[in-house]
Amino acid sequence: MDTDKLIYTLKKNITYFTPPLIDLIVTECGHDPFLILIACLLSLRAKDTATIHVCRVLFNRVRTPAELLSMDRQELESIIFKTGFYKNKAEVLQHVSAVLLQRFQGKVPGTYKELISIKGVGPKTANLVLGAGFNVPAICVDTHVHRISNRLGLIKTATVEETEQVLKKILPPKDWIVWNNILVVWGQNICVPISPKCSQCAVVGQCKRIGVHKSR
Repeated sequence: MDTDKLIYTLKKNITYFTPPLIDLIVTECGHDPFLILIACLLSLRAKDTATIHVCRVLFNRVRTPAELLSMDRQELESIIFKTGFYKNKAEVLQHVSAVLLQRFQGKVPGTYKELISIKGVGPKTANLVLGAGFNVPAICVDTHVHRISNRLGLIKTATVEETEQVLKKILPPKDWIVWNNILVVWGQNICVPISPKCSQCAVVGQCKRIGVHKSR
């Protein structure tokens, strides 16, 4: 499969849709690793449409680990309520902020090993922060990237962890960051989990439609 052609076509066609959450954060707040990290943590098990509004409110109040850690817990919970699991997320946000202050001088570390050493920060979040916050080539594999990479017939994997390792072998590092960006948007709007909109897909001619039994 010609991945260069695939990426070019998708990049041209995703301009019609709302960018993914982290792209919006970067546009509005810049490549601030801390704000990107917090946005990633808030987005877990939440829709981007809800998370972006919560981030805007929160980032008007806090911009540093010290500011977030000092915020009253109930106030923080009320701000992030709409992202769901707000009590647990408030605890994680303040724990992560404390670790950044205690171990990293209030700065988000720029290596994968250091990031995942922080309780609450998983591989997906670590890779997103590296890519968007530090411009370090990293493949962030979420449900969209895993599903569509397999649906295209580009890979054949069973888990997101396996998908990340296989994609690193077949995609050049220059495409690692953009692969997540384009597949997240495409997966939210066209290549949805159930009954994908194949009639509207710009790359249907390159797709093997693995596992697709019904489409629109």
